Amino acid sequence: MQLRYSFRLYPNGPQRAALAQAFGCARVVFNDALRIRKDAHAEGKPYPKIGDLSKQVITEAKKTPERAWLGEVSSVILQQSLRDLDTAYSNFFASLKGTRKGPKIQEPRFKSRKDNRQSVRFTANARWSITTGGDLRLPKIGDVWVKWSRRLPSQPSTVTVIKDAAGRFFCSFVVEIGPQHLAPVAPEVGIDLGLGHFAVLSDGTKIDSPRFLRRAEKHLKRTQQALSRKEKGSKNREKARLRVARAHARVADARREFHHQLSTKLISENQAVAVEDLAVKGLARTRLAKSVHDAGWSTFVAMLEYKAAKFGRSFYRIGRFEPTSQVCSACGVKDGPKPLHIRVWTCGACGTLLDRDINAAVNVAKAAGLAVSARGAQVRPGLVPAQRVEAGTHRDGQTTVVGIPGL
Repeated sequence: MQLRYSFRLYPNGPQRAALAQAFGCARVVFNDALRIRKDAHAEGKPYPKIGDLSKQVITEAKKTPERAWLGEVSSVILQQSLRDLDTAYSNFFASLKGTRKGPKIQEPRFKSRKDNRQSVRFTANARWSITTGGDLRLPKIGDVWVKWSRRLPSQPSTVTVIKDAAGRFFCSFVVEIGPQHLAPVAPEVGIDLGLGHFAVLSDGTKIDSPRFLRRAEKHLKRTQQALSRKEKGSKNREKARLRVARAHARVADARREFHHQLSTKLISENQAVAVEDLAVKGLARTRLAKSVHDAGWSTFVAMLEYKAAKFGRSFYRIGRFEPTSQVCSACGVKDGPKPLHIRVWTCGACGTLLDRDINAAVNVAKAAGLAVSARGAQVRPGLVPAQRVEAGTHRDGQTTVVGIPGL
């Protein structure tokens, strides 16, 4: 399987300028090719092939005074920009035909220098390399310092250099890895994702939601207010924009780290994991939108899926229309829908007192065919007031007992 490894990149001043020029050249080539294809479509002509586009927007364009600066960067990143456009069109047409799984994809759009993400890709033809000192050697840019947080499992063939909205640089490698099966374990678990608790497991474990966005809301509000007060086009506004972007980046990084730690723990400790396929897009249109986006369920489930494949575990995705909250996990009787404020309910058939979230997690596991016990969904009965005949205190020398009628 293929995995992506990303590392923080720290270019110096001249290298930042060279990367900015590379981003700009790749963007111009992409936009020029996109304009040619859009014009051809408007005139009823067939789309030009990628070879013809390469000749027109790169080879011939370099000979003109308006595009002569394209020769100052590696030609590989310009070719890769055209390949990205070709891939975008292929995915767009496959989405129209219905042969591509997932949500519908829009037609490729023009790129802007103000986009949140700028990137260029170097293939093996560009002769990039990792030096003996650990720097990333890029053509016409130089040796850039990399903060290696882990070792690459194999030799990558391409590297993508990325600049995010916060002005941070990253290098991303796609490598091929073999199976890394963990030792088999007995437990199997179903997971019910929610907002009150981020995840509730079928064994009764409840994992609190960190609510990273909610906790950083006041700071984000202050930085956004400071940005709105700056004059448009000024340097102070750009500085304020970077402060806002960095604040949001810290929230996203903390959420991603939480997802990685929890997904790795669940995959390591369980042989099989089952989750419910949630309608995140639909929930994001409700009044709970901010909390739904703050939880990041889709990213977490995607991590569970690829880590299960990586380590030889089983992963199951249950349909969103499975009535996990309406069925008693003890006897299997469907008791009907319940309002969200009801967190504990008693089964009308067997009388079992059930925790709503744990019961749903058990039903998720059972729907996937996992061997889990329904005992985890049961809760201890609450305190019941004593009957009048049972209340009171016996005192020596008294013929009557408090709370009991006179004898």
